[in-house]
Amino acid sequence: MGTDISGFIEYRVLRDGQEPTWYSAHNLDSLNDVGNYDAFGCLFGVRNYANFRPLAAGRGFPSDASDAMAARFAQLTEWYGEDGFHGTTWITWAEVKAVDWDEPAEKPDSRLHQYRQTPNGLRMTAKASWNGEAFAEAVGLKPGEVREWPEGSEWLVGDTLYRSVTMCRRDAVIDTGDWPPVWEAMEELAEQHGDDNVRLVVWFDD
Repeated sequence: MGTDISGFIEYRVLRDGQEPTWYSAHNLDSLNDVGNYDAFGCLFGVRNYANFRPLAAGRGFPSDASDAMAARFAQLTEWYGEDGFHGTTWITWAEVKAVDWDEPAEKPDSRLHQYRQTPNGLRMTAKASWNGEAFAEAVGLKPGEVREWPEGSEWLVGDTLYRSVTMCRRDAVIDTGDWPPVWEAMEELAEQHGDDNVRLVVWFDD
């Protein structure tokens, strides 16, 4: 079973003499509904097979959440139970803006990157578990054995090349991928309300 992401973009309004108030602006589903595990791990520490230092993991559901989002989260919790979701957290636009997208993961990807030779050179075809039968037999792994491989280690098994790769944040949250619409929406709100007053709140279900 796969892991899916849900959430809202919120903005905070600061008025003289009043408590700051968060308002819901966008449902994440309308901007990004793709289950990209590398991005989940890089940003929020969920399904972090690529071994990134998460940017915003485990912060929980904000106590000052907007009324609309709090009502929606309460409704979902009632339907699916308190254990129906995990990884609830949030990140501000100020934090996103400060990210070094060239920062590497803390160690190589837990999944070996798999390539095939094409007329135009090597083409990545998958991220493979290293206990695949053909690979395990070729390198002498026992059934179910888990091992970490040094960066750059590679093996040619038949016409498939397996390589140990350390990803950088840009590889996980690519400029042409599913996250730019989210960043654009947050940036637009931040131009009006300020970088620290725009945040993305997310949660995950399996």
